[in-house]
Amino acid sequence: MSITTTNSYDVHSLVKLYDQHSSGIFRYAARLLGNGDLAEECVSETFSRFLQALKKGHGPAENAKAYLYRVAHNWITDYYRNDRNTISLEIEEPADSDEGPSQVVSRKLLRHRVRTALLNLPYEHQRVIELRFLDNLSHEEAAQELGRSVEATRALQYRALKSLRELLYEAEE
Repeated sequence: MSITTTNSYDVHSLVKLYDQHSSGIFRYAARLLGNGDLAEECVSETFSRFLQALKKGHGPAENAKAYLYRVAHNWITDYYRNDRNTISLEIEEPADSDEGPSQVVSRKLLRHRVRTALLNLPYEHQRVIELRFLDNLSHEEAAQELGRSVEATRALQYRALKSLRELLYEAEE
């Protein structure tokens, strides 16, 4: 979808844009936030900010999808910067019958460490990890999403995983 279409305030184009990208942004936010309610809030705020930018004559120059993910990323980063968030020890998913409370808490803390480390990566590193390992896209599909060559996507993935390992190692110390 071109910015010309979205800047014209064509309701049908905006609805189509929302339909195409809201579920992906929700999955992205849910992975990083670990909470469906917060992910919904992120999606809502992302599209609200998008519409506000359009009203002011701003917004994406070409790629509305990349713009939306960047807005969602910024919202998530802002959320983690605030002191209002704490690690919830509530179990949001059914626990394995063999898991004890300490194992559930350990798994939850590990997820929080990984989410925090991911948020400290550059946006493109986060995006390639999400596409390759969370969305299970091939190198070719991820390259197409990122607008890069397959070789560049492989190199980006290598650097992203190396940085993630380093951040997780630092967090253990």
